[in-house]
Amino acid sequence: MRGRERALAALIEPHIPALRRFAWALLRDTAAADDLVQDCLERAISRWHLRRPERDAKPWLFAILHNLHRSGRRSAARRGAMLSLDERGLADAVADPAAADAAEQRLIWRDALAALDSLSEEQRVVLLLIGVEDFSYEAAARLLDVPIGTVMSRLSRGRERLRRLLDGEEAADAGRAMLRRVK
Repeated sequence: MRGRERALAALIEPHIPALRRFAWALLRDTAAADDLVQDCLERAISRWHLRRPERDAKPWLFAILHNLHRSGRRSAARRGAMLSLDERGLADAVADPAAADAAEQRLIWRDALAALDSLSEEQRVVLLLIGVEDFSYEAAARLLDVPIGTVMSRLSRGRERLRRLLDGEEAADAGRAMLRRVK
């Protein structure tokens, strides 16, 4: 590796685990997340000359990944939904008595992921950037190209909705609202 390539790798490599974690949180599919990260890295390397050298590479890489994800979602919406044939239920884990604790943890994890998935894309992305990837409000606002107040609002509403979903309050509220409409 030449000196320039080594310097580029030294700036990018530390962020790859966080990019993979963020991509997986967005997609819930390891292979698709790895593909998204690879596309992100390819784009970053090919457009490295466009990066502002005075700024940290991490927000720039996350912005590329987020924009690629949004573009991919738009393309997928045009193509239509695809179902995975290799998705595995939790029945296999529950069948093994020794895996009872692991199964319970998987159920908790599944509920948390389902609650996260039920948030709007805007709320979910802000929660992941700030809560998981430890971005500041300012960095998240720059990355998403929205005002900082919007980030704070999405974060607050997302956290509250997530809490309500995990506590089971929102499902109960939806049932009561449905009953009111029927009367």
